[in-house]
Amino acid sequence: MLVVETIAKIRRAYFQDKKSIKQICRELRVSRNTVRKLIRSGATELTYERTIQPLPKIGPWTGELDDMLAANARKAKRERLTLIRIFEELRARGYDGGYDAVRRYAASWNREEREASAAAYVPLTFDPGEAYQFDWSHEIVVIDGATTTVKVAHVRLCHSRMLFVRAYPRETQEMVFDAHDKAFAFFGGTCTRGIYDNMKTAVDTIFVGRDRAYNRRFQQMCGHYLVDPVACTPASGWEKGQVENQVGVVRRRFFVPRPKFKSYAELNAWLEDRCAAWAKANPHQELRDRTIWDVFQDERASLVPYVGPFDGFHAVPASVSKTCLVRFDKNRYSVDARAVGRPVEIRAYAERVEFWQDGKIVGQHARAFGRDKAIYDPLHYIPVLARKPGALRNGAPFKDWDLPPAIRRVQRKLGKVPNGDRQMVQILSMIPIDGLDAVDAACAEALNEGVPAASVVINILARHREPTPPLTIDTPAALRLTCEPLADCKRYDSLRRPNHGKITGAGRDEPTEALRHENRLR
Repeated sequence: MLVVETIAKIRRAYFQDKKSIKQICRELRVSRNTVRKLIRSGATELTYERTIQPLPKIGPWTGELDDMLAANARKAKRERLTLIRIFEELRARGYDGGYDAVRRYAASWNREEREASAAAYVPLTFDPGEAYQFDWSHEIVVIDGATTTVKVAHVRLCHSRMLFVRAYPRETQEMVFDAHDKAFAFFGGTCTRGIYDNMKTAVDTIFVGRDRAYNRRFQQMCGHYLVDPVACTPASGWEKGQVENQVGVVRRRFFVPRPKFKSYAELNAWLEDRCAAWAKANPHQELRDRTIWDVFQDERASLVPYVGPFDGFHAVPASVSKTCLVRFDKNRYSVDARAVGRPVEIRAYAERVEFWQDGKIVGQHARAFGRDKAIYDPLHYIPVLARKPGALRNGAPFKDWDLPPAIRRVQRKLGKVPNGDRQMVQILSMIPIDGLDAVDAACAEALNEGVPAASVVINILARHREPTPPLTIDTPAALRLTCEPLADCKRYDSLRRPNHGKITGAGRDEPTEALRHENRLR
């Protein structure tokens, strides 16, 4: 086949140099038919496409090879066979052709499969405040010197493209609730519709079509924020393509290179600042003359107003051990000693854990995300110390108890006297009643007086307590006097004699008129 350079020489020789076809054929060593074809058609290149591809060797094996290629494509990527392995298996079945034929056929088969699976999409547009999209991603950061894989919640407003991201140690339901609350507080409101994938923390059952059985607590959250949840078709990420694209952008822009932080709180504060900075610095994808932040400010008026945080906890029942500990999420937390022997309800939030019994909180701690940790509150064990004061010296809850300086000094002094542990327990038992600061001040006062004893500290606390204000009693109208007495002591002067200062009528049996008047007033 002629190359384009030879075709160009033929055209210039005929049209520009006015050479004959015979002379052109002699100089360029091409046939007359080829020269005539190029001159008459005006083509600048010659192409040839074979209409029928003969397959003498692999033709009878195409059906079996199609099945092998299809089965191989359905396997996991690390389990797929290479083409040479497929060729060897085909040879074992009786194929006597070469590898190149298999390779060429597999390439055409893959090309046809890609063309068949390629789909066209319709661009979507959303009104202000109409919808947002939610998704998770896994990123790698350095927290407190340790390389950690964090779970990042992504929320994106579909109209303004405003983004919000927040990192968590888990993808559990309480983290989903907290991510929504933080996002809606950041936006100043929410949209009327939320678009999700079929995550287990939101969807319990997938039915035919768009029908879903949503989780009860997830529905409660949506009802609190007035959001209508919509779940995408399984394995159809393009239905929430905006947040899928946001995952890639945030990964490249925020998490490369790996950022370093001391805690999740510091990381999330940094991410919130980066979201606002990104929105202010980048143009809107459709309104190119405006930034994302400018469009977001206009969309805020169309958002559903933020109604405050949802009580987003995940509740599970648990039992209390005899050491006042409750196991949750591979860690142990202390509760009030009075809760031992009865079940409690654990309410797990994103950042704290609460333990409820009979409608009251019997324990509350900051949530720990490691494993095999024991988190104590020494005040939970005060009732136990009243019966076992010796446990104050070696008890695990009190080993790292950071007491104020005055209380610590009193403890050292009482440790040297008989019955000192019991006295110290009596002082510590006043902390739930008067507070840690008041007990510390009372211990400091007792030290200044030189008598660091439990009785003295308790007496000081009792003296410093504010007295209960007296009750104000309203006198009923039926008991009120029609003639109320006057508090005037000058009226007693009328009872005195003008001489000698003696009371008139003294020594008589009959009372004077003034005394009778006084009795009536009483």
